[in-house]
Amino acid sequence: MTTPAEQPHEAPAARDFPLRRTCPFAPPAAYAELRAEQPVAPVTLPTGRPAWVVTRYEDVRELLADPRASADIRRPAFPALGEGEQEVGARLRPFIRTDAPEHTRYRRMLLPEFTVRRVRAMRPAVQALVDELVDTMLAGGAPADFVPLYANAVSTSVICELLGIPRENLEFFRDVTRISGSRHSTAEQVSEALGGLFALLTDLIRAREKDPGDDLLSRLVVQHLRTGALTLPELLSTVGITINAGRETSTNMLALSTLLLLRRPDLVAELRADPALMPAAVDELLRVMSIADSIPLRVAAEDIDIPGGTLPRDEGVIALLAGANHDPEQFAHPERVDFHRPSNHHVAFGYGVHQCIGQHLARLELEVALGTLIRRVPTLRLAEPDAEVAFKHDSATFGIERLMVAW
Repeated sequence: MTTPAEQPHEAPAARDFPLRRTCPFAPPAAYAELRAEQPVAPVTLPTGRPAWVVTRYEDVRELLADPRASADIRRPAFPALGEGEQEVGARLRPFIRTDAPEHTRYRRMLLPEFTVRRVRAMRPAVQALVDELVDTMLAGGAPADFVPLYANAVSTSVICELLGIPRENLEFFRDVTRISGSRHSTAEQVSEALGGLFALLTDLIRAREKDPGDDLLSRLVVQHLRTGALTLPELLSTVGITINAGRETSTNMLALSTLLLLRRPDLVAELRADPALMPAAVDELLRVMSIADSIPLRVAAEDIDIPGGTLPRDEGVIALLAGANHDPEQFAHPERVDFHRPSNHHVAFGYGVHQCIGQHLARLELEVALGTLIRRVPTLRLAEPDAEVAFKHDSATFGIERLMVAW
């Protein structure tokens, strides 16, 4: 007869993933439990496929810096969360879902467009766009849905300005992202949505081939398409993911940050008293929200040992950015929103060679858009009960679907 201590050790049960947030400004409560008890934990994805999640700051950074952690969406064990995500991604090959040297080639093409210096030079143009959109929102009267009228309008207008795309139908881009970023969209639905985007972009690319201008799309056409460095499908995929990823994350961050500030007038008072705090405030909001929590999807090309455990070869793994950004070993009182937090080395933009290429532009958008709201619309307030705010729980990035405001 065996004693309890001699019984064979049972493998931990796999949780269903993703987990749902109960507070929009914090990761799911179970992340704290996982960090403490199962820093490398098995999960079951909506597709039924098994994978592992990593929640500790140290582990997330180590994993994302490891070249054995493959981002190649074609790998059979790739931990896609959406129904049609892997099928479409394997066909279109967005550069964020590739490994070196392919990923390196795309990144080198785009990096010069997103340097601190180039983004800083965009500030006057971004400020002019934001002021125009505040005017439009105020002229329309209250109550108003903040998400399409301001959050989406700001993020989409900025990316369109950068690329040289007409801002005729801002909601078109939002609709494309809503379908392509939903975990419930089929491969056919995603393909149809992206097909509409690619048709628009193809017309613009053909026009730039004949008459290039001073914009990112023109530079990509002249320097990379004409020279044969990129094919047309590769250029479409690159520009498409730049639009989708850039505008969706900024839209969600701007809406969520505004909601938090509306609930925390003390934080708004801090920013009014010292506008120079805004860059630090944006970084703290990025850490707290961590809206791209499960974007870093990887496959272990070999067994990978990290402090929290071992990731087995040929199995999917998800580096949870919100778990890392709320790790009390790295951030004292991580639940606290502290605009004076020292050494805020968050991973909201990821880490390693796949770290978000547009992070400087995202910071600029948030600084200008939030600062302008605080300055120009001091009476901004919620126009609906908190319980009626519509959140996006089934999207690739967490956010707000509808936010009614008044002033």
